[in-house]
Amino acid sequence: MRILLVSDLHYTLKQYDWVQSVAADFDVVVIAGDHLDIAAVVDGDAQALVILKYLERLHGKTRLLVSSGNHDLTRDDEHGEKTARWLRKARAAGIPIDGDLCDVDGTLFTICTYWDGPVGRAAVGTLLAEAATRPHRPWIWVYHAPPDQTRTSWIGKRFVGDEYLNGWIAQYRPDLVLCGHIHQSPFRKGGSWVDKIGDTWVFNAGRQIGPVPTHVVIDTAARTAAWSSLAGEQQVGLDDAVVAPQPELIL
Repeated sequence: MRILLVSDLHYTLKQYDWVQSVAADFDVVVIAGDHLDIAAVVDGDAQALVILKYLERLHGKTRLLVSSGNHDLTRDDEHGEKTARWLRKARAAGIPIDGDLCDVDGTLFTICTYWDGPVGRAAVGTLLAEAATRPHRPWIWVYHAPPDQTRTSWIGKRFVGDEYLNGWIAQYRPDLVLCGHIHQSPFRKGGSWVDKIGDTWVFNAGRQIGPVPTHVVIDTAARTAAWSSLAGEQQVGLDDAVVAPQPELIL
């Protein structure tokens, strides 16, 4: 299986165009949150309508999985927590989103909501517990924020990852976690697009300007993961026991 991971496109339509142009080359395309941009001039509801059209087109080309990110939380739910309610329209079009479990050729994908409070966080925990009862291997999570205290959550001076994700990884030991959120970690000394917690690989493609987004290509048959950016390309082997330090790339 060939998987394309992108995230944090932030209403950069040229980058969505690029994803659409290559989507058919992959068995699965994952967009791990932050489809919208709260700083954009375009109204959030208008952004959501445009992005939904892009998601529908991508869905026509390959298996598409999408999660929410913090920029996508445009409404309060009944608990007073922010939610990406607009993304439910993608599910109605047949696209797996937040809260969905998806089997692709024997690989179980679990798509997690970007939670905004204790109720949302508890729902993610319940989803992972349910998924853990299913017979599966491999098991891949889509989760917008990277785990804390990893190179994928390093911003140059401190870690800003999700500590709850660390606990869930330790408890359930998924094979891969596909993230985003921290734009600069692949480009900072001490940071990276890839790290490992026990046996779990964690990937965060980061973010860059221009028409081509930073992206990670995971090939489960070749057992490789490759990251591409304006600063260069790097690759790891998924059978490696540890993650070797990656050469520093400055964008």
